[in-house]
Amino acid sequence: MSQMKYLIEVEKGQPAKDGKPSIGPAYRSIFAKDGYPPPIPGLNSCWDVFRMSVEKYPNSPMLGRRETVDGKAGKYVWQTYQQVYDIVIKVGNAIRSCGVEPGAKCGIYGANSAEWIISMEACNAHGLYCVPLYDTLGAGAIEYILCHSEISIAFTEEKKIPELLKTFPNATQHLKTIVSFGKVTPEQRQEIEKYGLSVYSWEEFGILGENKEYDFPEKKKSDICTIMYTSGTTGDPKGVMISNLNIITLIAGVKRVLECVDEKLTSKDVYLSYLPLAHIFDRVIEELFIFHGASIGFWRGDVKLLVEDIGELKPSIFCAVPRVLDRIYGGLTQKISAGGLLKKTLFNFAYSRKLSNLKGGSKTDEASPLSDKLVFSKVRQGLGGNVRLILSGAAPLASHVEAYLRVVTCAHVLQGYGLTESCAGSFVSLPNDMSMLGTVGPPVPNVDVRLESVPEMNYDALSSTPRGEICIRGDTLFSGYYKRDDLTEEVLIDGWFHTGDVGEWQPDGSMKIIDRKKNIFKLSQGEYVAVEHLENIYGGTPGIDSIWVYGNSFESYLVGVVNPNKLALEKWAEENGISGDFNSLCENPKAKEHILQELSKIGKEKKLKGFEFLKAVHLDPEPFDMERDLLTPTYKKKRPQLLKYYQVFLSSTSI
Repeated sequence: MSQMKYLIEVEKGQPAKDGKPSIGPAYRSIFAKDGYPPPIPGLNSCWDVFRMSVEKYPNSPMLGRRETVDGKAGKYVWQTYQQVYDIVIKVGNAIRSCGVEPGAKCGIYGANSAEWIISMEACNAHGLYCVPLYDTLGAGAIEYILCHSEISIAFTEEKKIPELLKTFPNATQHLKTIVSFGKVTPEQRQEIEKYGLSVYSWEEFGILGENKEYDFPEKKKSDICTIMYTSGTTGDPKGVMISNLNIITLIAGVKRVLECVDEKLTSKDVYLSYLPLAHIFDRVIEELFIFHGASIGFWRGDVKLLVEDIGELKPSIFCAVPRVLDRIYGGLTQKISAGGLLKKTLFNFAYSRKLSNLKGGSKTDEASPLSDKLVFSKVRQGLGGNVRLILSGAAPLASHVEAYLRVVTCAHVLQGYGLTESCAGSFVSLPNDMSMLGTVGPPVPNVDVRLESVPEMNYDALSSTPRGEICIRGDTLFSGYYKRDDLTEEVLIDGWFHTGDVGEWQPDGSMKIIDRKKNIFKLSQGEYVAVEHLENIYGGTPGIDSIWVYGNSFESYLVGVVNPNKLALEKWAEENGISGDFNSLCENPKAKEHILQELSKIGKEKKLKGFEFLKAVHLDPEPFDMERDLLTPTYKKKRPQLLKYYQVFLSSTSI
């Protein structure tokens, strides 16, 4: 039995043998001490998730969008579970009338919307493989996915039709029907029909399914319900096959966690849908909300208007990626520093007091009720006034941002971790526990987890501080990569999925992600460098928003490209009598020297080795982004593309 508060040991660790690295013990969540959550009766497929909620909550609001009144966004207008069901039936019948049989592949391309969910549910009803097409990927990747997965029918946002047309004629080998979520222009219709395809507007397609009736095929837990392509940082996207079992197992696990920490979902909960449904993170969260008969409101698709949509919808649960939470944090700190001295002093006093109480073990709502009412209520109102859980996933959230939001939002801020291959939620931190700050918490109660040593990086799963590659086992694991058994066999070994991420067990049983196994290389003097580990350390430097560290085996040193924090750099410049706007400050050699000193300070604090310190930095005022192809849609750094983009800087430092 493990001594860790949130874990139980289910298998002993093993020393290294036959050239294989040592492995640590296998652990399970304390919430599964009497076994995994049992299957929910009647729930065998994703279709059952929706069907059962329609039976239980026919008149509850399910999908909402803001109506436009006099050219302005008004209130949210809702479709009930029953209304959505009726449309799903029509759309499903229309799909089948186009000759699409169960087991066929159906693409969905576009931003989140009611039509996206309706198309997805129609796929679930008729046993089709739903294949999301990334809203953020260009035509090259879209064409690859359409051809690789052999999509025969595609639903698309109206404005994405031109992108879809760019994949012709290659994609038309399998693609036979296109359905627009809106209208189709006569020119588009002519172009599509020229290739022998049928095309429908949303309205036409609905009518097509009106007087037809097709039986639903029987659906098994083992059936694949979606092929989700992950945007690899290198190479072609990989099609991750997710089964009904994966999603319904995850729902049972998350439901158990929320019940154990007194935060269970109900049909009264409200969710803002803005993270891409083409990613597993948002997809499973929305399935979870549908399972509870809760409401899902869609954003308008503009990040600048996101806070306004939040204010109107008043969600109770807010899911985000760190990039969004960083933006909220930046906006809040800017507002505070722009306020008067009295306001600033009052805020800082209230903040320190509440943070100290939270660290002392006080619960979120009991840490400082007076400050919540007088000082932090404005922040709470800015998020609509009802948010009780903020869940961050897809990338690491900086500890100072997490701590700040835990104090000022008056909500639980939790970090989760998982991969498309593990159906998103494999770990999640727990409310009212500040010791989990900077970690992704313990495993969810339907997986086993163990660490595997990485000797070449000096990570030992059997040491007193266990570190190693995170390996996961359980029914949330994918069925394999579509048409790529070779890649599946590389990562799925004896039932354990090897994530490629390096973790460290914390004394309480939560997991801290500390490195990435693959991003490791040798410098010219033969020293191994793990760049993600260094980026995690340097990323904690006050005054910087993001950093990319680079080196190669022909040089003996490392350099970095830094996105400095605008406010922090401008404040430093003012204090040091340096003039110029943000862009010119980033060019200033003194500013570069200042940032380099700050990075070195952190390096010394964290006892980095000499070769792990940076020799030079380039300051880029533009944050790393998808527009320049420097990040994947889940905000992971695309290292080959970063190398290409910053080649000029690198060559000027002789790397």
